[in-house]
Amino acid sequence: MKRFAALTFGAVLLATAILAVLGYLSLRHWEASAALLFRQQARDMAVMAAEKIEMTILKSEEECLSGLQRLVLEPAFSPERVGAWKASTPLVDRVYLVDRHGAFLYPREWKAADAGLLAGLLAEISQGFWDRGGRRHFLVGDHVVLAAVLQDAAHRPVLAILGRDEEALKRDVLPTTVSALEGKSVLAVLDRADRPVYTSQPLDGARRILTVNFGEALPAWRVALYQPGGVSPEVAVQRQTMLFTAAFVLLLVVIVLGLGATYRVVRRESEMARLKSDFVANVSHDLKTPLSLIRMFAETLELGRVTDEAARREYYGVITRESERLTRLIDNVLDFSRIEGGRQRYDIFASAVEPLIQEVLEAFRYPLVQQGFKVDVAIEPDLPEVPLDPAAIKQALANLVDNAIKYSGARRRLTVSARRAGAEVRIEVADEGIGIPPAEVQRIFEKFYRVGRSETQGRRGSGVGLALVKHIAEAHGGRVSVSSRHDSGSRFTLHLPLRS
Repeated sequence: MKRFAALTFGAVLLATAILAVLGYLSLRHWEASAALLFRQQARDMAVMAAEKIEMTILKSEEECLSGLQRLVLEPAFSPERVGAWKASTPLVDRVYLVDRHGAFLYPREWKAADAGLLAGLLAEISQGFWDRGGRRHFLVGDHVVLAAVLQDAAHRPVLAILGRDEEALKRDVLPTTVSALEGKSVLAVLDRADRPVYTSQPLDGARRILTVNFGEALPAWRVALYQPGGVSPEVAVQRQTMLFTAAFVLLLVVIVLGLGATYRVVRRESEMARLKSDFVANVSHDLKTPLSLIRMFAETLELGRVTDEAARREYYGVITRESERLTRLIDNVLDFSRIEGGRQRYDIFASAVEPLIQEVLEAFRYPLVQQGFKVDVAIEPDLPEVPLDPAAIKQALANLVDNAIKYSGARRRLTVSARRAGAEVRIEVADEGIGIPPAEVQRIFEKFYRVGRSETQGRRGSGVGLALVKHIAEAHGGRVSVSSRHDSGSRFTLHLPLRS
């Protein structure tokens, strides 16, 4: 009996020691993960600041070009009007207008330095740029200039070259855009010589964490994120580590008293917590993108920086489309909850297929254009009406289109087709993306399942989209099929019977 007790006590001590080692390693891993998470959040904040600053600059330049275009279109165009416009535009400190033959329209008198600058710049302007139009940023010496092709009253191309006033940029643009992102960290904008040109707070004693480059609007400037003195995240992580260590010691005492009884419960609860955490994290990430776009465009409209009516309508359209995208994401979660609870119902009646496809593609028009997709639509004429729930079928198609966008690689091509095949109508969504391994094709319709490849794990998702597609297809008496090849794309097909 004593020997049995000793063996039992020794086994418990051994298990406790193993758990202690595992707990220590887990705490060290958590500490490293917390530091990595902090750095990732800091990078996200710096990237958001850089994107917001650059978008504000680009929007201001767009407004400047619109005003200059109106002047050039006037039949009574005169350099004096351009000079007056330049004086009322603080962001622009230099304006040059040149026709296609190299004749200078503004200003009337050129300095030698201007002629040398423009000679090199005009040499970089191709004939295709004159024909296509558009705009492009050039780095000339230490300054960024914007070149754009305008049209005069006789529909002849006029090259407008705008030089940016960096002092006005520091004074008018940076404070209004960076101040909205202020927090415990300090955001700073650094010039080409690594000198701060704007800081949200004083940098005394602050430690630089990371820097992020701007795009073409500010190619030589960067956004830097600083951590103020005395607010070090490492100290906070160490305090949390000590707290967790103490809690872990107490937990070990409890484990010694009831290791066998609590093992299964702890494992089951840990697994459930992980699944819930992954699901919430993935859904939260999917919700973050449309919310960020809605906020960004709404703030721009609220600040009154968009004076052009067409631009305002475009902004309102983006807000509407991103709101619809947000609604789709929320509907996915709510419908999945209703399916899991057995409460989902569908209102099925005879409906045309083509309007549903067009509505879905219109909802995705902005991300498709923004990401450079070529979309091919092939709908067979005179398709019969199909008994279906329009909202549910649109939701299924939206999930398939969203997946095609998310998992496309360098070949950004999307094909949507609908045709009759015997007693059913087949709606196909095909892409030329990364494809699905053959061994995992049948598992992609399982809830929460993610394809276990490195190139897919970086693409977030709730894991319920294809499960919803399968449920919707089967609820209509049909099915969903998929054909895919590695690195050659995937083709998903909804089979909808013509009879309910």
